Amino acid sequence: MAKATLTISSKNYSSWSLRGWLLCKFAGLDFEEKALSIDDPGTRAELLLLSPSFKVPALTHGDITVWDTLAIAEYLNEVIPDAGLLPEDLAARTHCRAVSGEMHSGFANLRSALPMNLKSHFSGFKVWAGAQADIDHMIQIWRGCLDTYGGPFLFGSKPTMADAMFAPVCTRFKTYDVKLDRKCQAFSNRILNLPEMIEWTAAALAEPEELEELDVEF
Repeated sequence: MAKATLTISSKNYSSWSLRGWLLCKFAGLDFEEKALSIDDPGTRAELLLLSPSFKVPALTHGDITVWDTLAIAEYLNEVIPDAGLLPEDLAARTHCRAVSGEMHSGFANLRSALPMNLKSHFSGFKVWAGAQADIDHMIQIWRGCLDTYGGPFLFGSKPTMADAMFAPVCTRFKTYDVKLDRKCQAFSNRILNLPEMIEWTAAALAEPEELEELDVEF
C-alpha cells in the first residue's frame, strides 16, 4: 500500500485532528504524522473556532490528498473496506453516516462552550442552556445507537466512523465533569480506554505548547 502521511495540529486541543487520527488507526492504515505548530496563525484560528474552514486533518496517501474528516472517513472506507469503518447492513450504514454527519456539522454551542482540552479538568463546571441542549441531543443519539445495535460501541461490537467522530466529545465530558447516565458513561469510558485513545492522550499531556485562551477557567 502507498505511503501515507496525516497532517494534524495539537493533540491537546484539536478535536478534528483526533477524529482523523482515530479513523486512520481504526482503518489499520500505516501512516506517519506531520504536526503543525499552534504558533501558526491559521492553526490557532482553527483551534479557537475562528476559522471558516479546517485545514487539518489532511491525509496524503500516495498521489492522493484528502482533507475534511468525513471525506477522510469515506476515502479510508473505500481503500480499506475490510476495516469496517461503516457497518455492512445498509440501514445501519446509512444511520452511521447520518449521525457522523450531524457531529461534523452541528453542536456549535457544545463546541464553543466546552472546547477540547485534555490537560484540564473543571469539576462542577456550569453548562449554559445552549450547550446543555446540544449535550441532551447527543445523549439521545448515543442511547438510540446503543439500544438499536447492542453496543458496546455505537454500531455494535467494533468502533466505526461514528465512534471516531464522537470520541472528542467523550474527552470534553470528562474535562468539564458532565454527568451521564450509566449506559452513556460506560460508552464514554470504553472510548477513552481504547488503546488508541490512551496513546493519543499521553502524547497530548506531553505537549509543551499551550493556548492561553483555552487554558483559563471559564
